[in-house]
Amino acid sequence: MTISQNRTQELTAAGLNLIAQSLTIYDSDLRLVVCNVPFQRMFDLPDALVTPGATFEDTIRHLALRGEYGDVTDVETFVAERVEQARAFEVHYMERTRSNGRIISVEGAPLPQGGWVTVYTDITRTKQQEALLQGRSEELSDQLNSYAEELSTTNRALSAMNAALEEAKRELTEIEARTRLTTEMMPAHIAHVDASGRYTYSNRQLSTVIPGRPSDIHGMHIRDALGSSAYDRIASHLETAYSGQASVFEFTDDASARRIRAAFTPDTRGGVYILSMDVTTEMQARVALQQTRRRALAAQMTSGLTHDFSNLLTIILGLQSKLLRLQDLPAQATDLAEGTLAAARRGGTLLSSIAGMTAQRALRPEVTDLHTLMQDLYTLAAPTLPKDVRLNIENAAPVTPILLDAGMATDSLLNLILNARDACGASGDISVTVGLVHDTWIEWQISDTGPGFSEAALTRGFDPFFTTKGAEGSGLGLPMVYDMTKLAGGDLRLENRGDGARVVLRLPYRPAVKAVKGLVLLVEDRDDLRALYRGMLTDLGQAVIEAVGADEASALMADIPDITFVLSDVQLTGEATGIDLAHRVDGAVPIVLMTSLPVDNPLYQAAQKAAPVLRKPFTPDDIAALFAETPAQVSAE
Repeated sequence: MTISQNRTQELTAAGLNLIAQSLTIYDSDLRLVVCNVPFQRMFDLPDALVTPGATFEDTIRHLALRGEYGDVTDVETFVAERVEQARAFEVHYMERTRSNGRIISVEGAPLPQGGWVTVYTDITRTKQQEALLQGRSEELSDQLNSYAEELSTTNRALSAMNAALEEAKRELTEIEARTRLTTEMMPAHIAHVDASGRYTYSNRQLSTVIPGRPSDIHGMHIRDALGSSAYDRIASHLETAYSGQASVFEFTDDASARRIRAAFTPDTRGGVYILSMDVTTEMQARVALQQTRRRALAAQMTSGLTHDFSNLLTIILGLQSKLLRLQDLPAQATDLAEGTLAAARRGGTLLSSIAGMTAQRALRPEVTDLHTLMQDLYTLAAPTLPKDVRLNIENAAPVTPILLDAGMATDSLLNLILNARDACGASGDISVTVGLVHDTWIEWQISDTGPGFSEAALTRGFDPFFTTKGAEGSGLGLPMVYDMTKLAGGDLRLENRGDGARVVLRLPYRPAVKAVKGLVLLVEDRDDLRALYRGMLTDLGQAVIEAVGADEASALMADIPDITFVLSDVQLTGEATGIDLAHRVDGAVPIVLMTSLPVDNPLYQAAQKAAPVLRKPFTPDDIAALFAETPAQVSAE
């Protein structure tokens, strides 16, 4: 080293020693390059640790052992951690209190060639002055601080209140949004009208519940939204709700032929909350169930009487027949015996009619073409009419097949035509029209040009044994038609018009599935029944794949796109039912559900809403009816 270099180092060291702060420079190998005297004095280090080349590790160990860093349990681990931190050196600044109570600041920065420079400053006096100034400031502005604290407390309270209000507003907004979404998704009309009858709130379901009505009715008067006819039906119930009493009722909307259940609930401000639902399907099922119960009761009451009367009539017929075989019987006695036989046979026919009314007959809906049914009806009815009685059939029914108990419908219509024939006498006109009413009913109107119904007939026409035909009538024709109609969930009305009588017969409209021959997915969890149904389907030329649950069936439908028809039981293995499967199919392919549940079971009613239902037990003919071709299809081929 030259004299000039030594001189430079001495001057540099002298300059560093004049700095009030302590300073160290370590190279990239963590060895001391240079430090000043204040550094040695600050930490009271021996000369060996302030000599260039001293290691950072030895210095940290010395300080740790001396208690510079407080109570260190494992010195070597502490030293290793500090050395590891030094090797990954980053710019830093910190303040710490030494073991002697002095406060120092430590500020370090890396060097471009490696290593780092650290400056240690004793800031004890500065901190004391800051504390003194802080105390003086607090002493001089105690009242101001008190006011500030009060103001701050008030502001915090106000801020907390504002935050609570904002949170409440947010929650209310979310609740309102969820409520609106829920009300929009519900299959019901939910609304509120004020004291003047104007809607202050409504979801958009009015047009769904009552077809033909507007959806956006906010601000409208309830009379304008519903129409005068429907409003007249609900007006008295609305007034009841306005008076403070809740009202639940049902009515039939003439315009849409839908059965509506409504609930009016008064609020506390003079308005009324409204909930209304379309219960047409439920009403049809309820009517059918009520008629089934009436039939069961009637069967129970009459079965014993019918048995006893049948025995009596058998005895009478036998005795009278034996009497007629006697020799030399006077002519007058023969006439009396033959009259007795005729009366007994008529009694037997009457008993058969009673048994037919009260017998347990299950509906057997099948794929039916209404045009063919009406043609067959004309073929059956026309030959029974007098020469001058004309029968006219007007068919406005849909050309697509429907599910209908064709035999029951034909029996009912033929009975009504024969009644109209008797009313016309020797001459007149009988008109039968059939059409679809609002996708809800198939409606037949049977009109005649006779004298019309008497007041008694309009009131008691459906009562068993009531007749206006004298001795020629049994009084069981209309009651039988009424019974079959109600059993199907339909409706029957008698009315007079200007030039005669009219009977209106309505049956629920159930579009038939358009099943074609192909690959049938059979879903049934009982092995014996599945084998039975498989045989029925294969006998009809259908290819069949099988599943025991709805989930398995869904997987098969996802993997096999060639499935053309699904026949599934309602109750299946697993949590999902056949109803769930019908919802998953969602019209992609035709589906029919099978069940032996009674019609009042909630699952049966849910199944009816999801898909056509085939009642168990059924025959191969019932299965075949699902795949029957309509006449239009036959002619097209």
